[in-house]
Amino acid sequence: MPQERWPMRKLIAMLLCLSSGVVLHAADPNYHVVNEIQIGGDGGWDYLIGDPATRRLYVSHATRVVVADIDTGKVVGEIPDTPGVHGIAIASDLGRAFTSNGRANSSTIVDLKTLKPLATVATGANPDSIRYLQDRKEVWTFNHTGGSITAFDPMSGKVIATIEIGGELEEAVEDSSANRVYVNVEDKGAIAVVDTLKHAVVATWPLAACEGPTGLAFDPTNHLLLSACDGKMAVTDSQSGKPVTSFPIAPRVDGNGFDAVTGLAFASSGTGVLTIAHQDAPDKFTVVQTARTQPSGRTMWLDPVSHKVYVSVATTTPVPGGRPQVVSGTMKVLVLGSHD
Repeated sequence: MPQERWPMRKLIAMLLCLSSGVVLHAADPNYHVVNEIQIGGDGGWDYLIGDPATRRLYVSHATRVVVADIDTGKVVGEIPDTPGVHGIAIASDLGRAFTSNGRANSSTIVDLKTLKPLATVATGANPDSIRYLQDRKEVWTFNHTGGSITAFDPMSGKVIATIEIGGELEEAVEDSSANRVYVNVEDKGAIAVVDTLKHAVVATWPLAACEGPTGLAFDPTNHLLLSACDGKMAVTDSQSGKPVTSFPIAPRVDGNGFDAVTGLAFASSGTGVLTIAHQDAPDKFTVVQTARTQPSGRTMWLDPVSHKVYVSVATTTPVPGGRPQVVSGTMKVLVLGSHD
């Protein structure tokens, strides 16, 4: 990227923030908990995602998806019958949502207005991340233990392609301008690159000294992929696959995000820490804050409108040799803002 474009990008970001009323202090973002959304119930969770247009937040929770108003925090409904739900994808243009049901090896097609299930699509084993590719009008599930991607039509539910990758698939992002989807392969410490037109793997890029990449974020301006590894964020050029840089994050991260307006990168850790780094240049990130959340807060969603971060948490009790047990009724979403 030409050197002169970087200052212009920063100027545009500043103007956008001023016009939206957001005050930025890059060196001291001061993120802290400003609100809590009570979820309650039993069982664990994985991803959460918001729809900036309708201001609804979708929170995976064991066998259902809880839906809340992003701004008021009020729970407005739920999507039932989603066994072992991991993720949710939103197709606002179609009025539909889609879930990845890990224990059922399926995806549920949902009416966004009524939140009622419309159909179920069979996927590969244990679908984890899920994405709606608006440019292709396709839904893709990234099957964690199946090592494959299931691509299906969002209206009919018909499976269009099964893309074999191999390995344990985690979070994925799309670059529609390049006709590419990128997905972290957790057990291989790599990123798989998939051609969305051909439904085929075109490259696999190893992540140097990266153990267990899970969360994946994308900076489309500078063509950067940010993979959350155990203890560090690996930054990769999305065009060449070459490593760009890395910066330290807390362990046990399962969700991350990048804010193109503020230039801040986030990583949410199960240790109860939200690591925040500032993009000083396309190839340089500096950690500027470690905000306290709550132990168990390993997944997050970044609101591109308010620039707030939403982190799912609950009180847990240790289980020898196993995953901590969620205390009934304690699940909630922490809302972290910068200057509220």
